Amino acid sequence: MEKLLRSSPIYDILQKVEHGKRLSFEDGVRLFKSNDILHIGHIANIVRERKNGNKAYYITNRHINYSNICKNRCKFCAFSRDKEEAGSYEMALEEILEKAMAAVEEGATELHIVGGLHPDLPFDFYLRMIREIHENCPDVHIQAFTAVEIEHLSQIARLSVRQTLRELREAGLGSLPGGGAEVFSPKIREQLCPEKLSGEGWLQVMREAHALGLRSNATMLYGHIETAEDRINHLMKLRELQDKTGGFLAFIPLAFHPKNTELSKSTGTTAMLDLKVISI
Repeated sequence: MEKLLRSSPIYDILQKVEHGKRLSFEDGVRLFKSNDILHIGHIANIVRERKNGNKAYYITNRHINYSNICKNRCKFCAFSRDKEEAGSYEMALEEILEKAMAAVEEGATELHIVGGLHPDLPFDFYLRMIREIHENCPDVHIQAFTAVEIEHLSQIARLSVRQTLRELREAGLGSLPGGGAEVFSPKIREQLCPEKLSGEGWLQVMREAHALGLRSNATMLYGHIETAEDRINHLMKLRELQDKTGGFLAFIPLAFHPKNTELSKSTGTTAMLDLKVISI
């Protein structure tokens, strides 16, 4: 493998990784534009083994999507509905608790709870949701509400983001999921989700959460209209925040699925792009 890599255009990147040096923006773009997927994977595996050895980790969790009613209608979303639209739904607290307790009985150790930006539900609904789950399932970890939802909750509660997070934490919130990050590029967001919390706004919510001891995941939606440069810019911003807070638990790449969205004519992602995103 080493002999083959010496003739590869990305050999210098291998050398940087072997010496523990950080990759630059330019390095990342070159990797995305390279078709040398075997060597990209080899370089990524060096870092993986250095960090985790020959081990892989997982958790047993249950997703609970409490409502698909959302005041935002992002072009890439096949989930959201208007309140009176066919297919819209919202769960009562009793139903949410029932699903949570059933999941725990089946062995779930974490609950992942997210939904749309509902225009009418009060902040107390969300507090009661977390509190009742925590009281009835004290040993399960509750990961709930994306940064976009947190911003929405702060608005309806008329509280700062930090105070909103503090009250949710006191109710039993354990961490935040990473959804809503999409791609941080303002240009991309203006085209796909102009009503949504900005990329910087997403990062700021995570700063506030990490400052309170609430850790979170991070995501990136790829395979739509973004460029290699957009992806690397996104990853660099996540890395910068992780340097400052250490609050991210995991990075989750989300492949875009165009079916039933306003971008249904898009080809979506490819196997090659999937492998590159996971590696890079």
